[in-house]
Amino acid sequence: MTSNAHHIVFANEKGGTGKSTTAVHVAVALAYQGHKVGIIDLDPRQRTSYRYLENRDATMKRLNIDVPQPRYEVFEHDSLARLEQMIERMSQTADFLLFDTPGRDDNFARFVATRANTLVTPINDSFVDFDLIGQVDPETYKVRKLSFYAELIWDARKARAKADGATIDWVLLRNRTQYVEAHNMKRMVAALAELSQRVGFRIIPGLSERVIYRELFPSGLTMLDKKYLGRLAISHLAARQELRELIKHLALPQTGQQTTDDNEPAPLKPKLVA
Repeated sequence: MTSNAHHIVFANEKGGTGKSTTAVHVAVALAYQGHKVGIIDLDPRQRTSYRYLENRDATMKRLNIDVPQPRYEVFEHDSLARLEQMIERMSQTADFLLFDTPGRDDNFARFVATRANTLVTPINDSFVDFDLIGQVDPETYKVRKLSFYAELIWDARKARAKADGATIDWVLLRNRTQYVEAHNMKRMVAALAELSQRVGFRIIPGLSERVIYRELFPSGLTMLDKKYLGRLAISHLAARQELRELIKHLALPQTGQQTTDDNEPAPLKPKLVA
C-alpha cells in the first residue's frame, strides 16, 4: 500500500528550544484544517508531545468536549526496522506525519531527519543555539564554518535529490525572539542570512516565550482551542497570531481546499530550493 503522507520532522540536538510545544501546536493546527495527522514521539524518556496529547484526551473526557486530536504514539524500541514499521503503519492513515525528536544526538532522530519532506529546526536567538548549525568569528560574527549537524543535513539533501529527486525543505524556526537584545539580534539575523545562503534553509518566525504555553500543558489544550480557554488576554491573542504566521510560513502542501479554525484559506507549498 502506497502512502502520500508528508513527513515533518522537528529536530534540534539542543534542548530547550520549544521543539515539542511547536510540534504539538502545528499538529493540532493541521487537524483543525481537516487533515488526518499523526505524530511520533521519538523521546521515550521525556515523551513531552505524547504526554501533551495524552492530557488532551483526558481533558476531552473530563469536560465531555470534542476538539481536533492527532493520532499519537511514542517509539520505545531499539531498531530502525521497528521504527520503519511504525512509520509505514501510521503513514497509511495520515496526510501529515510529524516527528518530535530528542534534544540530543540520536540515531533515530538522524534517520527521520534525513528522510523528511519538511525539516523544522527550532532555535532560540542566541549564538549558543546558532553553534548547532555554524561557528562564527568572535570579533566579526561572520560565519567561519558549518557545524557537523548542518553538514549532515546538507549531505542528506544532496543524497536525497540524487536518489529520488525529492527535496528536503529545511526550515529554521526562530523561537523566543522578543527577549533578545537588539544589537545581538542584528548579529544573529546577519549570521543566519549568510548561512542560509550557503546551505539553503529557510528562516521563518516562531513562537515567543510565553507562560501560557507551559500553563496549557496539563490540560493538553492549545492556543487554537479558544472556545475552552476563557477570556483571552492581549498576549494570548498575540500568541495565536504567531501560530497562524508560523503555519503560513511553513507553507505545507494541502489536500484539497482546507481552512483554518478561523476559516482562513490555508497556504500552498512554495517552490523549494534544491
